[in-house]
Amino acid sequence: QVQLVESGGGMVQAGGSLRLSCAASGNTNNINVIGWYRQTPGKQRELVATISNGGTINYAASVKGRFTISRDNAKNTVYLQMNSLKPEDTAVYYCYLNGWFNNYWGRGTQVTVSS
Repeated sequence: QVQLVESGGGMVQAGGSLRLSCAASGNTNNINVIGWYRQTPGKQRELVATISNGGTINYAASVKGRFTISRDNAKNTVYLQMNSLKPEDTAVYYCYLNGWFNNYWGRGTQVTVSS
């Protein structure tokens, strides 16, 4: 089992920045991909950014150039630095981990960007 705990969400004005963190605990030896998804009411959860065990990074087109994902393997933590935030970035952000046998999700952290 793996537990994911997100932190760092909040409210910010458009153009501002936030940094999300996701700490993984439990059986973290078998990680393929870790990263972030987001969801707004009435919409499907969508990929924001992921980073593979080999370091391959994938961004949604809507965040490329503004968001940066990084990973600290020693701390089992993944970060999402979000710059130049827009009102359309408002969502609940979920940490995601794809392991050898299961997928895991955090409980989510709210990000609200006001115009």
